[in-house]
Amino acid sequence: MVQVLLVAGVLVAMFVAYNIGGSTTGPAFGPAVGADAISKTGAAALMGVFFFLGAWTIGRNVVTKLGTELVVDTGVFTLETSIAVLFFIGVALLVGNVFGVPASTSMTAVGAIAGLALAGEVLDLAVMGEIVIWWVVSPIIGFWVSLIIGRYFYARLNRFVAMERSEGPLLDWDRSGLVPIPRVHRTTNRRELIGTVTVVAIGCLMAFSSGTSNIANAVAPLVGSGELAMDPAIALGGVAVTIGAFTIARRTLETMGSDITELPLTAAIVVASVSSTLVVFLSILGIPASFVIIATVSIIGLGWGRATRPVTVPEAVRAEKSPPMTVDALADDEPGEELPPIGEEDPEEIPRAGDLFDPATTARVVLMQNVVPAIATLGAYLTFRFVPIFGL
Repeated sequence: MVQVLLVAGVLVAMFVAYNIGGSTTGPAFGPAVGADAISKTGAAALMGVFFFLGAWTIGRNVVTKLGTELVVDTGVFTLETSIAVLFFIGVALLVGNVFGVPASTSMTAVGAIAGLALAGEVLDLAVMGEIVIWWVVSPIIGFWVSLIIGRYFYARLNRFVAMERSEGPLLDWDRSGLVPIPRVHRTTNRRELIGTVTVVAIGCLMAFSSGTSNIANAVAPLVGSGELAMDPAIALGGVAVTIGAFTIARRTLETMGSDITELPLTAAIVVASVSSTLVVFLSILGIPASFVIIATVSIIGLGWGRATRPVTVPEAVRAEKSPPMTVDALADDEPGEELPPIGEEDPEEIPRAGDLFDPATTARVVLMQNVVPAIATLGAYLTFRFVPIFGL
């Protein structure tokens, strides 16, 4: 019976990891695929490799935090409760997909485990408080870092990112030796090569950051139960994520690749870099992070910083001008476009396309990011508290 439950638990964990691979490959490599910098197959392969690297190196910190430190007694993790926790995470992913809003699997996983711990009266409030504090602080950091980049560095980055794909492949493969060697194609220019490498590298960073944080959502309950060791758990999770990247992620790659026109490539790179760096930093601390919330707030900060460029600091202090309170300023900036220096741009020329940032949509995303984990927490608590088969 125990072996049957263990197999069932591993299958459920791999199903969760499979969905993580499907939902995170698009945000990570959508810009690169949309810019024809890499194929979907190449994106899936890189997703699998860098997710596994993140999970194997830093991700085990988050697995330990959720699997052993969030509760004062790991005996609460039985095979039955672990499967139920993974079930709640899977339901959360389903709810997010139904509403068309990506649910935070990290926050949902913490919520489900916290519900279990509350029912068993073994929740470590100090660890829970530490996690919640970082959930509040990290989006604020992302907002201000992105705002500064939007005001002082965005124009320079926008010129740098300009990339027009030339005819023909980016690279040729020299197969004259035993090992094929990549060589720059004769039509590939230096700017195109640097831009392509940058976009792909950002995708790899996002995949790595996803591995550092999301692997715990799939395997932490089983590792906490002691029925599955850390290394094989990470390996199985990595395999499932890779399968998801090669299969169900193809559609999200198409969506993210075509929809990227709503968020200019320069802005997408900045938001991905800031968000991924913060997620990796939190994962080093063992904190499960919500990439979607950090990225959403970073978009707002970046747009706001870009919108303040028509006003200098002295003018703002003397109240001679007021920066426009809009985050639509990024919407019409084309990569390579020369932007006026700070203080010389006409505020009336700040684009107000309204397509980049929809307050109603953003409010729905933020609402769902909090509602879904709350449902998981309450559902887990009620289930483990009052359903006798779990033995709590």
